[in-house]
Amino acid sequence: MIRYYKVAEHRFCVSGEEELFTLMENYEPFGLSPESEEARMAMNEPVFMLTISNGDAPNFTEELRQEEEGQEIVCGHTTAGEAVFEFHWWGVTAGWLVCSAEYQKGQLFTTGKYTKMAIDNALMVLYALSTADKGTALFHAAVVSYQGMGYMFLGPSGTGKSTHARLWLKYIKDTELVNDDNPVVRDGVVYGSPWSGKTPCYRNVSYPLGGIVLLSQAPYNKIIRLGGLQAYAALVPSISGKRWDERIADGLHQTENSLAINVPVWHLECLPDEEAAMICMEKVKG
Repeated sequence: MIRYYKVAEHRFCVSGEEELFTLMENYEPFGLSPESEEARMAMNEPVFMLTISNGDAPNFTEELRQEEEGQEIVCGHTTAGEAVFEFHWWGVTAGWLVCSAEYQKGQLFTTGKYTKMAIDNALMVLYALSTADKGTALFHAAVVSYQGMGYMFLGPSGTGKSTHARLWLKYIKDTELVNDDNPVVRDGVVYGSPWSGKTPCYRNVSYPLGGIVLLSQAPYNKIIRLGGLQAYAALVPSISGKRWDERIADGLHQTENSLAINVPVWHLECLPDEEAAMICMEKVKG
């Protein structure tokens, strides 16, 4: 079975056994009707294709690994130059993603353990790397919409991105959650995605990006506008996608530079309270 999807105007396709798609309910808002012109475009010119099947570990050389909240991703390359990503969940291997040189094709080999986690990670990795040179970036951020604009909250894990978004939802009328942890930004527009954090939020919506706010915890509430290198530096740690090669590195640099120049970037030192949300809203809207 093969199905087609569109996220932030990028079309991709996934093929595998029918039962795998029962694990992909979060992708349904982004699905394309098989008879539609969009699906035909996805079939002929997908940004990437992912094939899923059971399989064994490929031979590859480990180059780096990253860990976060029970999840670990081991990254490396085969002798033929294919990128490999091995996904672990609480010490258990869920699968291996093997990618073509340009990240236009991927093969996910699953182990039967934590299969949904393997699928979500494989699709996020392929999406982030295949679109890196197309003005697109997948962020670790929470996003809300307010009065027709999107506002994105950045910061290291545990900083309070989701908490600050909830404060906007609670205290600022007509605010809506766009995405809890993995929005897509493309050409100054922020999009919902099939990937979220601890709060499930899979909305196929988009808004012009009105402001980006870097959060840090403090015993007071204070917000300042960042500019130049400070704004650029605030964005870099929150963008998904390893800078494996020059194409990816250059693409992400151009996206980061464009956002730092064209979208207001702020630093909010704050408490988790109503005042923090109101101060933030008043500044970024003003």
